[in-house]
Amino acid sequence: MEQQENKFELLKGDKVLWMVIILISFFSVFPVYSASSNLEYIVQNGTTTGHVIKHMFFVFLGLAIMRAVGTVKYEHIGKLSSILLGIMVILLFVTMFTGQKIDGASASRWLKIPGTPISFQPSSFAYLMLIIYLCRYLTKKIKRERLPIENIFYIFGPVLLVFGLVAKDNGSTALMILMVSLAVMLVGQLSSKYILGFLGISGLFVGIFLFLALKTDLIGSNRVHTWVSRIETFANSKKNANVEDETVKAKNYQVNQAKAAIVHGGITGMGPGKSALKQMLPQSASDFIFAIIVEEYGFFGALALITLYMIMMIRIVMIASKMRAFFGSLLVLSLGIMIFVQLAVNIAVAVNLIPVTGQPLPLISYGGTSMLVTYLQLGIILNVSSRILTFEEEGMGKKQNVEEINDIA
Repeated sequence: MEQQENKFELLKGDKVLWMVIILISFFSVFPVYSASSNLEYIVQNGTTTGHVIKHMFFVFLGLAIMRAVGTVKYEHIGKLSSILLGIMVILLFVTMFTGQKIDGASASRWLKIPGTPISFQPSSFAYLMLIIYLCRYLTKKIKRERLPIENIFYIFGPVLLVFGLVAKDNGSTALMILMVSLAVMLVGQLSSKYILGFLGISGLFVGIFLFLALKTDLIGSNRVHTWVSRIETFANSKKNANVEDETVKAKNYQVNQAKAAIVHGGITGMGPGKSALKQMLPQSASDFIFAIIVEEYGFFGALALITLYMIMMIRIVMIASKMRAFFGSLLVLSLGIMIFVQLAVNIAVAVNLIPVTGQPLPLISYGGTSMLVTYLQLGIILNVSSRILTFEEEGMGKKQNVEEINDIA
């Protein structure tokens, strides 16, 4: 009996959430295998088999990391967040001078580990550590009211610093950092005067950044002109739909191919691996993989995938609502917001609701850094779920004493 219980604890935490994560993770292999042929034949980078093996490696590594996170008390992660955030900020500074291009990406936001072929994006990890840090600080604020200068320095400072370091090369992630940070402050019950102050200072900071990037040479090699071009292209997409100008067509090429793939998929789809547009759609294995999924699996396939994501979001909200400790509840909700925003942005880009951003589809898009960060987020959420004091709901972890789930943030 004891052996059976230990086996059950292999999936520690919310069992429904575990099942949804595993289903999405293993489904991701099929669209990545299909779409990565674009990397082999068009980009001339590696082989389809090589890419899918690499993707599967990150899936298994991510699941292992997600389970390993469950062995550490989430409060300890909160305590380490300020140190880890500091390390990530240092790496962001290093990336500014030594960053490299990956798979033709024009943004030098990748950092290579010396002596290895491994590269990663420090901005993704900095984003995660910043949100965990904010959750911990807002929890500590409840226990002791902070002076205004403390709140400005310890909340506004880290957020604007990370934004400034990321925005130069990755505008969409930088904007998401501001949006999610604001959401965390609202959920974390920060006083409205500080939230209004944050909005004002952020607006001023963004305005100064845009002026320096567009009108001066003080911020070299930035991608602000690319953002402006994408926004203009999106704003004029309907007006230019029937324009024959080749320059205009080139600017709308990605979005038009994505829309064509979605329309081509119809209700039931073309079938797994039978996408006709994957070779013509740039970034079809990463940023635009949702369009390939709709083309191959149709409306019903896309609806099934979105349903799994919605179940994931509902379980995250349930975990947050059932967690008695403020830090645990705020942390789960904040990480859930991060995942939801990324999911919504990716799908919105694919269906041309917002300008092209370059955000991957959580747990599915090809790319190691984004996948591992998402698995880390979900690992922390599952960690918190395993600590919930529950009496009725099945699969929400073992019963815990109230003392065991008290914050040590």
